[in-house]
Amino acid sequence: MSVYAKAPAGAPCWVDLYTSDAAAAREFYGRMFGWEAEEPAPEFGGYFNFTLDGVRVAGCMPAMEGMGTPDVWSIYFATDDADKTLSAITAGGGQVESPAMAVGDLGTMAVVVDPNGGRFGLWQPGTHAGFGLIAEHGAPGWFELYTRDYGSALEFYRSALGWDVETISDTPAFRYTVVRDGDQQLAGVMDATDFLSAGTPPQWTTYFAVDDADAAATAIGAAGGAVVRAPEDTPYGRIAEVRDPMGAAFRLVGPNISTPAE
Repeated sequence: MSVYAKAPAGAPCWVDLYTSDAAAAREFYGRMFGWEAEEPAPEFGGYFNFTLDGVRVAGCMPAMEGMGTPDVWSIYFATDDADKTLSAITAGGGQVESPAMAVGDLGTMAVVVDPNGGRFGLWQPGTHAGFGLIAEHGAPGWFELYTRDYGSALEFYRSALGWDVETISDTPAFRYTVVRDGDQQLAGVMDATDFLSAGTPPQWTTYFAVDDADAAATAIGAAGGAVVRAPEDTPYGRIAEVRDPMGAAFRLVGPNISTPAE
């Protein structure tokens, strides 16, 4: 089990789901990933945590009546000082959607938008450090930004979140950079100019790790979700693009089918 004690500053540390049907989300993700749900917190709008083997891996916020906001998975990045990071974000041209707010003794959160329209959150941990597992079946496995403004996005996030980055590929067909903490890869940024549809803002996407991407995709379809892009082998694992029954998009990443069994 890949226990994740605490994310370094600037790294993804939490993901949560904004959903129009919390009961259906509990059932669906429990069935897909083996998640269990903690009791909702009325003081936080009914927010609750999903756990895997007793370890927190994601959160869920029921939609507020009349809001009309699409179901979506969001990514939060760790910060040691939310106010200082917000100042860096606004100095770099980003916008603050929700200012820093204490969530009891759990931590401090904020929601921001990068200069190109990509939305993400900040989390300054208190008693809630973020997800405690990573890259295990049913846990968050990878995090990726798709953007048409590749160069300016990298400049913004390096300045605002203090990223240390490494370019993996820089060709017209494939531009990709990873965020690093020493030898550990934390997230990726892809030039999505050729496939992000017109009018679609940059998107942060969560990947969930699975032991078998094909089996997981089939199960998602059988449970009322949708397979947007069938599993395919890549240099980074076997990847599928899917949606839950309420329409929230995410991706699966598992071993390539050509990977020899251990």
